[in-house]
Amino acid sequence: MIRVVVVDDEALVRTGFTHILNAAQGIEVVAAVSGGQAVRAVGDLRPDVVLLDIRMPDVDGLTVLGELRRRPDPPVVAMLTTFDTDEYVATALRSGAAGFLLKDTDPEQLPLLVAALADGDTVLSAAVTRTVVDGYLDSGAAEPAAARLTARLTGRERSVLLLMAEGLANSDIGDRLHLSVGTVKGHVSTVFGKLEVSSRVQAALIAERAGLLRPARNGDGP
Repeated sequence: MIRVVVVDDEALVRTGFTHILNAAQGIEVVAAVSGGQAVRAVGDLRPDVVLLDIRMPDVDGLTVLGELRRRPDPPVVAMLTTFDTDEYVATALRSGAAGFLLKDTDPEQLPLLVAALADGDTVLSAAVTRTVVDGYLDSGAAEPAAARLTARLTGRERSVLLLMAEGLANSDIGDRLHLSVGTVKGHVSTVFGKLEVSSRVQAALIAERAGLLRPARNGDGP
């Protein structure tokens, strides 16, 4: 059973997410609270996943994220927002958030995304991947260094990297490449090691810096 805490300042959002997730097999919302109650609720209930509003009037979501990440055994935290161009996205992911979800996510997809988070995936919708990468462009490896890092990858590992950069979860990458989820996880771990990064967002930045994503995005590819 995946235990979830939903943190949002709007009661309607908390109620909606709770109903959707509790209706899904294998997921239980153990608390739905506002920002000021979040840290205590997580400490008391020890959930697997926290869905955390990035903007709240009582306590800022980034502040809550920082407090949760400092805990000895922090839960997986995904940030919630209404807009796919939120300027706090990159900051939240640098601070340890494992994903970024729009509040209007398809209800049928929401339980799948929560399950992916609990399984260790980074969840980024395709609509926000570009925003996230842009937020990292002022930091990280320069182009020559990125090219040297990606040169370490095998052809299969490069394929996995490109699909990670598109925001695909391990199961979707497996479907695309006809691989098991376990095999994909192994490739992801190897890619992280070779690129000297610790998250999919950082890996996507390296791919961007190395020029691996430009043909597809600029329409220059076949």
